[in-house]
Amino acid sequence: MSERVVQIAEEADWGSWHGKLLEGGRYLARNPSLIAGLVLLGALALFSGLGRLFVDVVTAAPLSGPTAAPPSAAYPLGTDSQGRNLIAVMIEGTWLTLRMGVVAGALGIVAGGALGFVSAYIGGTADKVITWVVDVLLTVPAILFLVMISAVVQTGLSSMGMALIIAALAWRRPARQIRSQMLVMRSSGYVDMAKLSGASPLRIIFLEIAPNLLPFLVSSFVTAVAAAILAGIGLEAMGLGPQNEPTLGMTIFWIMAFSAFLQGLWWWILPPVAILIVLFVGLYLVNAGLDELANPRLRRRA
Repeated sequence: MSERVVQIAEEADWGSWHGKLLEGGRYLARNPSLIAGLVLLGALALFSGLGRLFVDVVTAAPLSGPTAAPPSAAYPLGTDSQGRNLIAVMIEGTWLTLRMGVVAGALGIVAGGALGFVSAYIGGTADKVITWVVDVLLTVPAILFLVMISAVVQTGLSSMGMALIIAALAWRRPARQIRSQMLVMRSSGYVDMAKLSGASPLRIIFLEIAPNLLPFLVSSFVTAVAAAILAGIGLEAMGLGPQNEPTLGMTIFWIMAFSAFLQGLWWWILPPVAILIVLFVGLYLVNAGLDELANPRLRRRA
């Protein structure tokens, strides 16, 4: 008898998970933006991850091959004016750029989210102080601050160092946006029930409210990653990035420094531009799909 009960429970559990998977699949079918964005980002991830299994990324360093060689069997994307194997540069540069954006975006969302949650939930003086600090810092031009910091610490700067510099201001907008969402949700019925049950403020914030804001938080994270990558590429294109790492932004800097346009080295120009287009289009489509998921007004019905 007990074995039959266990079997019924397992079948019910499988049926529940199967139903959720089918529901998720049907929703994805109604959200082509999210699917297209994930496909584009997945293609870049596979290119960067699996590419290093077939191409030695060590050849992304200068003097690894002939200079300014056009595409050939030995060098599918050719080489640049410093003898870098451009396909190795694209593989390694995509990985470094994505890592920089993800780290900076994650730090910004974590710091900004924590401040926004605490500020809105506690209220009072703490809310006024945090809101005032965020509002003041939002008036500071981010690019000016980032240029100053990058110029000061440029010696020995790495892509992870760039991520930390960008994250120094990446928390401001998430803090404000998450605070606005929190102000709406803190008066919800389930929050009142959690308070009556004696739950602590941290438990209510991170175990009751945060899960309900998950689609919004993920969408904010994608936006933060895109902003961080854009800021990093801007700094690197001005020569303020890691000189010894082949990020996509530094590749653009070397293209301008060595006048690739005047030399007609089209095989050096097109690959980083194409990868950046795919990257930002993918992030935009994922963000649009997540925005539809988080906003009931935009959500498509079967």
